[in-house]
Amino acid sequence: MSIKLIAVDMDGTFLSDEKRYNRARFLAQYQQMKAQGIRFVVASGNQYWQLISFFPEIADEIAFVAENGGWVRDAGEDVFNCDLPQTHFKKVVDFLHTLPDVEIIACGKRSAYTLNRYDDELKAMAGRYYHRLELVDSFDNLDDTFLKFGLNLPDRLVPDVQKALHEGVGDVMTAVTTGHGNIDLIIPGVHKANGLRLLQQRWGIDDSEVVTFGDSGNDLEMLRQAGFGFAMQNANEAAIAAANHRAPHNNEEGVLQVIDRVLNREAPFH
Repeated sequence: MSIKLIAVDMDGTFLSDEKRYNRARFLAQYQQMKAQGIRFVVASGNQYWQLISFFPEIADEIAFVAENGGWVRDAGEDVFNCDLPQTHFKKVVDFLHTLPDVEIIACGKRSAYTLNRYDDELKAMAGRYYHRLELVDSFDNLDDTFLKFGLNLPDRLVPDVQKALHEGVGDVMTAVTTGHGNIDLIIPGVHKANGLRLLQQRWGIDDSEVVTFGDSGNDLEMLRQAGFGFAMQNANEAAIAAANHRAPHNNEEGVLQVIDRVLNREAPFH
């Protein structure tokens, strides 16, 4: 049984807590992957424009499931993007404005958008994750194709806000946790596993030939879908429950350790 696709989440998974990875080690592995016919996919909640900055040498060769599956690209070519209807966009924004501790980032295909009135801390954080970011006075009359919302809020409020979102806009969007104090609102069914499924159909790859890595709530579907779903040592309980394997910690190059096992056909990849 051969592996034909490896898909990695980024924050808390492929990247260390310092947002780095061992580039030399990975690029050597990538050449081996290509030689063995294994596709490499970056599957992240982050913006496409940010994700390609991590892989300047190979961004035009590999595939990206960006914005939690909202935008899928293969070797620089669009495979899929969702498009939140304007009526749904307005309904969500109106509801989010009723939640006092939630800061909103509207994630479009051309750019992300956040409000001028938010504090500098939010703008600095958003700038790290959204390489294309526009500051606006309101979310009215924006001309873009919208993929999802990113929400920033105090960590302690995440469970309550997630419940409120389910009750308030659950008919049009699904709230998934992405890490500390962050929730993504995605179109139902438009998640990382859906993006991977589209790529697998394009390439003729079965679920049993797929390895995925993740650590949090927006990875659950792809951890369950893959023949080999690896939750990181640092993963939350939901991700651990969804996966059938464990990888070492993200700060110990856990993904790269497992990729070595794939390439060398070591257990469980005999």
